[in-house]
Parts: sequence; C-alpha cells; structure tokens
Amino acid sequence: MRVKTSWIALFVIGVLLISGCAALWVGGVAVGAGSGTYFYINGELKTDYYQSFDSVWKACEKTVADMRGVDVRPDKEIGKGKITAVIEEEKVQIAITYKAKNVTTVSIRVGMIGNKLSSQLIHDKIGDNLVRK
Repeated sequence: MRVKTSWIALFVIGVLLISGCAALWVGGVAVGAGSGTYFYINGELKTDYYQSFDSVWKACEKTVADMRGVDVRPDKEIGKGKITAVIEEEKVQIAITYKAKNVTTVSIRVGMIGNKLSSQLIHDKIGDNLVRK
C-alpha cells in the first residue's frame, strides 16, 4: 500500500511539473511557484515591489486610509516597519521590509489565520497607489 501511495504522489508531482505549475508544500501550506510573484505561506501573502522603502511605506499608509482602517498603529524603523489596523472588522498586519536598493518586500496577514483573497485585494490597492504617486 505504501509503494502505491508513493507512485501516486510521484505521478501527481510529475503532472504538475509538466503542466508548468509546480506546487511546493511548505509547513502544510501549498505555495504556487508558477508566477513567482506572490507567495502565500502560513497565512501571509508576500511579494516584492520594485520601489524604495519610503515609497512603499507611503503607499501602504494610503491604502489603509483609503480602506478606512481604524485603530491604526504604524511602527516604522530603519529598513523595516509594520502597520497594524482593523479594516472591515478584520485585523490586518502589513509588514514592510527593505530587501535591496529599490526592492521592498510587503507581507500581509488578514485575520488570525490569514485570508488570501483579502490580502490580495490589499496588495492590489498598494500597487495602484504606487503607480499613482
């Protein structure tokens, strides 16, 4: 039975690799490696923005304000920061980290265990605010 299960798992991985959508299991959470843009790991949706840290920080603050965030608590340090707020009765944590010159990583968690769709919506709004600046 164990050999049969191994062959089935190997077959599924092979099909995913051939189709161009490789899936990686990290800590029990599937991470899509096809686009290479967003990573959803342990309830946090992460991506890199090719902008300066300060530009991304301002875009994140504007996004929280545009979404009418309440109980907003920004905590900015050199090269990293976190904005915690409540948006539509959900706790939102936005972590901004300097990665390299004009590369900034933003990680978003919505709720206690994470909500991928809501995190994606916030990332989209941050991207829009970066384009509009």
